Amino acid sequence: MLWIAVSVVGLAFLIALEIAARRYGERGPITDQAREVIFAPRSGTVLYVSMALMLVVLTWRQRFIAVGAAVGIDVVFWLVRWAAGAEMMFGNGALWVTLACAVIAVTRRTGQDRVLLLKGVGLALLLVTGRKTGYAWLLITSKTRPVVLDQYVATADHALGNPSWLAGRIVAATGTVGAHVLDWVYIQLAVAAVAVALYQLRNVAVERRFPGHHLVRTFLAIGLLGPAIYMIFPVVGPILAYGADGGHWAVADLWPDTPQPVSTPHPMPFDEITPRNCMPSLHTAWATAIFIHSRKGPWALRSAGTFWLIATLGATLGFGYHYGADIIAGVVFTLTIEAALRSLDRGWDRSGIQLVVYGAAVFAALLASYRYLSMEMAEHPWVFGPLLILAMTSMIYGCVRTTKLWERNAASAHLPEPRREPQPELV
Repeated sequence: MLWIAVSVVGLAFLIALEIAARRYGERGPITDQAREVIFAPRSGTVLYVSMALMLVVLTWRQRFIAVGAAVGIDVVFWLVRWAAGAEMMFGNGALWVTLACAVIAVTRRTGQDRVLLLKGVGLALLLVTGRKTGYAWLLITSKTRPVVLDQYVATADHALGNPSWLAGRIVAATGTVGAHVLDWVYIQLAVAAVAVALYQLRNVAVERRFPGHHLVRTFLAIGLLGPAIYMIFPVVGPILAYGADGGHWAVADLWPDTPQPVSTPHPMPFDEITPRNCMPSLHTAWATAIFIHSRKGPWALRSAGTFWLIATLGATLGFGYHYGADIIAGVVFTLTIEAALRSLDRGWDRSGIQLVVYGAAVFAALLASYRYLSMEMAEHPWVFGPLLILAMTSMIYGCVRTTKLWERNAASAHLPEPRREPQPELV
């Protein structure tokens, strides 16, 4: 009944997004996904990544067959499109194989094998649908939020020393090499996520079950909940609000050379094209989730998770996509979601509830302070700057402490009872 209820709510949500997108003359997530069965996909990489997640439930022989079939189907589509002069893109084969596995699960599998294969297909389609849902959300934010709150966040960022302006100058000083590396890391965030997810799910085919909690769950939750905050706190980013990319909508062409002067902030109008997708920084949120979930992996995976987090922070700030305040909010946002999902997996207890409530309170306090205390934060940076860092650090400390407590409790629960030595009986 729980899964039925979740499915009904999810379908209603997708239908609502479809209707909203249609109102603005764009395809919604359902139509956009359905047309990719035949027409050129928007991103073939996402479809193959999704199929890779589904393959964790198959044997090695079945994986080779699935990949070969996907590549063969894509070759046929490629040749037809080339002959017809249509748009060239790959990925249809991966989607066809994923849908074929769903049909096989319903018609050829039974019992636990059917359930496991359907879970794999569902995981793959959820990842694709989440991407489509994100596109629809971004469209809605640009159409329904005509004014943005960048001046408030930029003013509050004085308490942190204007990190986006500083990082922008550092990236510019590194030249094209540094910019290209950070740009590749920023765009290919899904590569690191898939590497960590595949490591976590590597034993699914052998154990015939998914782990209770893994990175994909956190990724999807972040992508689902994040855009809702965009609607509450619309922000476009310093390169648009204070840079040349904003055109005549920008306050001035200041980023990254000249920090904006401290003045009373106001809501400012912006175009109906640019997504209001800065608060919180979801790229930071996803990179933080990758870092957290890579901690249990081998040295190479842990190093990659650390590198991706640092490089993503450099890209989000150095390219002017986010303010420092967005980064802090993104970290707290991720830790709160991660705590909630772990508590849901292991069962809610007092420590889990307290951590989630605390994280939600800190996140709400950050948003409120950015909106209503930005001038005070800019005028007293040596007071509010450390307070912002302390708020984020306290959530990090709470998560580490609570997680270690859970792990100790789980380990003690599985320890064998001490063997009792036989005692002589009294006669």
